[in-house]
Amino acid sequence: MKFEINDKVEVLDDALKGKVINIDGETIYVETSEGFLMEFHDSELVKIGEEQSRMIASENISFSEIIKEKQPVKRAKTEKVKSKDRSAPPMEVDLHIEKLVNSFRGMSNFDILNIQLDTAKRQINFAISKRIPKIVFIHGVGEGVLKAELDYLLGRYDNLKFYDANFQKYGLGATEVYIYQNS
Repeated sequence: MKFEINDKVEVLDDALKGKVINIDGETIYVETSEGFLMEFHDSELVKIGEEQSRMIASENISFSEIIKEKQPVKRAKTEKVKSKDRSAPPMEVDLHIEKLVNSFRGMSNFDILNIQLDTAKRQINFAISKRIPKIVFIHGVGEGVLKAELDYLLGRYDNLKFYDANFQKYGLGATEVYIYQNS
């Protein structure tokens, strides 16, 4: 096939397209659509016309994608938080083991952590069912194991946001949880 400089070409055995930059006998130098300079034997290339390149480009786009682009973007409903809810004191849950059980003698760290996480999960479910918007989990500073596990637990819920609680009131040892609830 006869190629000329600036011809649009496609590689037969590869998903590469580009335009001819230089011709040296049977060696064709092509600048790919990604901007790389590559050399091919003329038997490895096929010339594509303007109509063919448009057809190939349109094959990659589905009609559902075009329809989605044409539709107006719907904003997600943002729920207004009533002033009484914003100023309401949060529910505080102290996860220190001495506050949860009468005696923790003989318990392993694993058992203690499981009791603390079960308490946190139960309190989250209680707050969701009673429509309580804020919870503060007091976990203490320590080595950070409980905080890390609490963060993992909270990350599994998609209707809440959590962050470090007020430093002036709780220091570094508390996590505040805000629960988004439908009306």
